[in-house]
Amino acid sequence: MKQKKIPLRKCIGCTEMKEKKQLVRVVKAPDETDENGEVLKTGEISVDLTGKKPGRGAYVCRSPECLAAARKARRFEKAFSCRIPDDVYERLEKELEQ
Repeated sequence: MKQKKIPLRKCIGCTEMKEKKQLVRVVKAPDETDENGEVLKTGEISVDLTGKKPGRGAYVCRSPECLAAARKARRFEKAFSCRIPDDVYERLEKELEQ
């Protein structure tokens, strides 16, 4: 019998490949645009605990050290091509503490 393939993702803090279940997904929702293609509202950045929200995702380990390394190197901002507000980092820290 064939073994089921385990999905791997790279932590943007420590840059190690780990199982998807061991990581927390941070997602940037798609931008809202009008019929001319102009951006009306930029996508919101949030923590995706289910791993099912639509949008661009980046993964980080559940350790505060990896989150600190990703924040210091601005890896979330590079992954999403936008500035990340401090309250998103605070929410991430609270989620990792739980």
